[in-house]
Amino acid sequence: MLTGSKVGLRARHEEDVPVLQAELHGDVVNASRADPRPWRPITPGSKDAQFVVDDKEQRHVPFSVVELDGGELVGSALLWNIDNHNRSAHIGLGLLPSCRGKGYGTDVVAVLCHYGFVVRGLHRLQIDTLCDNAAMLRAAERNGFVREGVLRSSAWVMGEFLDEVLLGLLVRDWRPDAG
Repeated sequence: MLTGSKVGLRARHEEDVPVLQAELHGDVVNASRADPRPWRPITPGSKDAQFVVDDKEQRHVPFSVVELDGGELVGSALLWNIDNHNRSAHIGLGLLPSCRGKGYGTDVVAVLCHYGFVVRGLHRLQIDTLCDNAAMLRAAERNGFVREGVLRSSAWVMGEFLDEVLLGLLVRDWRPDAG
């Protein structure tokens, strides 16, 4: 398990999947904001579900996020679109509704940076988030990510177009204790 100051990132357990599906995917508004694909219901137990891990997939690495105190599941995190040639990847995370606002997001980003830069040897990490996602913007910037651009009206979310903010962090600018 990879650990931060508040959370640990571990392999996804089978019993995590129904919780993540119900709490994260079942929250239609937030699920629609987190995924560029249109929301659709997922049958419980489906092997095609978003949180089911395919260990053969090499371009993304999913984690379950757990509290260090007690090991309670608090969310999901991943490195996605991993490009080994250009040594880059994207960061994503989702916290259960009851676990938001506790500083876990900043810690998750810090741990994912450690995983990407130290364990995987990547050169660049990127975060793409909606312009009104203050929590993710704050977590990224606390970890040293820099706003690199805005994609105007690029995300169709619940009946309206929203801007997306692109943030990047290079290994040479990373400060492990920033978060």
